[in-house]
Parts: sequence; structure tokens; C-alpha cells
Amino acid sequence: MKKKFALTEIREYRKALGMSQLDFWGQLGTTQSAGSRYESGRNIPQTMAILLLLLANGKISDADLTETLAAAKKQLKERI
Repeated sequence: MKKKFALTEIREYRKALGMSQLDFWGQLGTTQSAGSRYESGRNIPQTMAILLLLLANGKISDADLTETLAAAKKQLKERI
């Protein structure tokens, strides 16, 4: 049985994927600096925590995130 991911293991998870902070946090729609704060143990917003848990536990894929983030950015641009 696969071990469940815990939010206290964010840095280890990212490093196991071989991703930089910029790339990892960018795919989640946030900045490297915010990701660094989360990895250091600061409070993680609930929506970000949900995304992290879904991704790390295999409930959504990298492709799902990339596609959804692109669609959200497009919709936000259209509203401006």
C-alpha cells in the first residue's frame, strides 16, 4: 500500500520529483517565494493544501493541473 502524503513533507515530495521550487509551485499557480514559505512550515491556504494532497496522493495529474491553470488564466484575462 502506498504511503499517504502529509503536508509536512512538501519539500521532500518536491525534491523526490526532481523539481525546482519555481517549477513545482508554478504548476500549482503560486510563486516560488510562497512555496518556499509553505515548505518552511508556514501556514498553507486551505485551497493550496487541497491541491497538494490531491496531486501527491494521485487523485489528479500534472496534466490536469496544467490544463486547469491555463483555462483559469484565460478566463481571468477575458474578464479584464
